[in-house]
Amino acid sequence: MADNATHSYISSFFLVGIPGLQAFHCWIGIPVCLLFALALLGNSVIIITIKIEPSLHLPVYFFLCMLAVNDMALVSSTAPKMLGIFWLDAHKFDFSICLAQMYFIHTFCIIESALLVAMAFDRYVAICIPLRYTTILTTPMVTKMGLAGVIRATFMVLPCPLLIKRLPYYTKYVINHAYCEHMAVVKLASANTLINRAYGISVALSVMVLDLGLIATSYIKILQAVFRLSSQNARSKALGTCAAHVCTLLVFYTPALFSFLTHRIGKKVPSSIHIIFASLYLLVPPTVNPLVYGVKTKQIRDLVVSLFLSNKIISGN
Repeated sequence: MADNATHSYISSFFLVGIPGLQAFHCWIGIPVCLLFALALLGNSVIIITIKIEPSLHLPVYFFLCMLAVNDMALVSSTAPKMLGIFWLDAHKFDFSICLAQMYFIHTFCIIESALLVAMAFDRYVAICIPLRYTTILTTPMVTKMGLAGVIRATFMVLPCPLLIKRLPYYTKYVINHAYCEHMAVVKLASANTLINRAYGISVALSVMVLDLGLIATSYIKILQAVFRLSSQNARSKALGTCAAHVCTLLVFYTPALFSFLTHRIGKKVPSSIHIIFASLYLLVPPTVNPLVYGVKTKQIRDLVVSLFLSNKIISGN
């Protein structure tokens, strides 16, 4: 009772944006807006192309479609608030809305990781046991794998906001970040946060170790199968089908690992650098993924080019 009498709970947070670079926020907002627009446009094109082209109604493209939908959700949960901070000085963020943003960002990130594992498994089946590809990766199986990724992420992240809700927040309300990130919010609590920190780290480590382990196992098996091929042309063709997925893995996991490590052990890394990389981790993969698959996948590339040329001819007439 005494604690409630002497303290009042805060109702909102103040998101700084990028500490030390506030004077450049209006300029930083330009690439953020560009990445946001390109992500929405590129992923929309991927989804529409796969939907209208019967030859793309295959498991690998169904996974790609799921990835595009998730990327649009991820970037939409992050970029609008960033732009509000950078361009409109809308730094204030309601406590509950902040927790909701935190929940959705981390959930979509874990779903993204699960989809990359599913796509690695797709490449493994296609290259290592191609004769069983259609019997293993049926439409119901693809749907179940996608749902499994969503369910895993939903229940893994759910304790994070619930554990935060039980913490008292009295005086600290300034978040040195461009969005509501789990550890950044936990650090402001006026109580012991050992359980929150331990759970957050355990979730991040378990997802990275499990997913990267499964992906690495898939690619070890793929490389073993490829190097058993006698034809150099067959090897190149097999590895070529994995190129887009490997690019997506690098784009997603490289900034993720950097952000995770600098947040936990990189004490000498300036906070502005950490926040920039953490923001790029959420904005760049959704923008780059459709570009990578659009360039590397002949069917998607040809259809987009043909649609663009036909529209250009119609407008010219």
